Amino acid sequence: MSHLHSYLTAAGGVLAGLAAAAALLAWQRQILHRQRHTLAAVAHDRSHWRHLATHHDTTDLPNRRALLTHLDAIFSLGDPLGLVLIDLDRFKQVNDTYGHEHGNDLLYEVGRRLETLGPPVVLAAHLSGDEFALLVDGDRADVEAAAHEAHHRISGTPYDIAGQQIAVTASVGHALAEPDMLPRDLLQAADQAMYLAKRTGSGTHGHDPSHDTPPDVVTRYRDLR
Repeated sequence: MSHLHSYLTAAGGVLAGLAAAAALLAWQRQILHRQRHTLAAVAHDRSHWRHLATHHDTTDLPNRRALLTHLDAIFSLGDPLGLVLIDLDRFKQVNDTYGHEHGNDLLYEVGRRLETLGPPVVLAAHLSGDEFALLVDGDRADVEAAAHEAHHRISGTPYDIAGQQIAVTASVGHALAEPDMLPRDLLQAADQAMYLAKRTGSGTHGHDPSHDTPPDVVTRYRDLR
C-alpha cells in the first residue's frame, strides 16, 4: 500500500510539474505573440510615416524629397538621365471657379495619368502645387519623347471634375544630364526650359546646352535642394 501511495504521489508531482510547464509555455507564447504584434505595429508605423514623408498628400505621388533622393542616386551611378518638369497652365482659374477641393481632385487625376507612363520614365513626382516632375532613364530622344507623351496625357482628354468637363493644358520643360552637371544644374536647366515653354506657348521645350539662356529669361529655379 505504501508503494502505491508513493507511486501516486510521484505521479501527481510529475503531472503537476507538467501542468506548470504547460502553463509557463502558454504564457511564454502569449508574450511572444504580443512582442511580434508590437514589432509589426512599430514596423507598420515606421513604414506609414516614411510614406508620408516621401509622398505628396494630395496625389500620393513621390514628393520633392523622393525626387531629389532618386536624382542623387542615379547621378552617382553615372547612367543616362533626363528630367521633365511640368506646370499646369492657369490652374488658379480652376481653383477660383470650382473651389480648392475640386482643384485637388484635378491634381489627383493628373497624377494618375502621369504615374501610368511606362519606361523610360522611372519616377513621376508631385513637387508642389500644380508642378510635377518625371525622371527619365535614357538619352535625349527618350527624354524628349517622355516630355511630349506627358504633355499629351495631361492635355489630350478633358477631366471630369465636379460634373464638368475641364480641359487642361501644361507647359513642359525637359533637359538631359550633361557630363559636367550636378543634380541642381539639371533641375535648373529643366526649369528654364519649362519657363520657355510657358512663355512661348509651345507646350514643350527642351534645354539646349549649346545655347545660353536668353538674357530676358528670368531664372525660375526654385530651391529644390
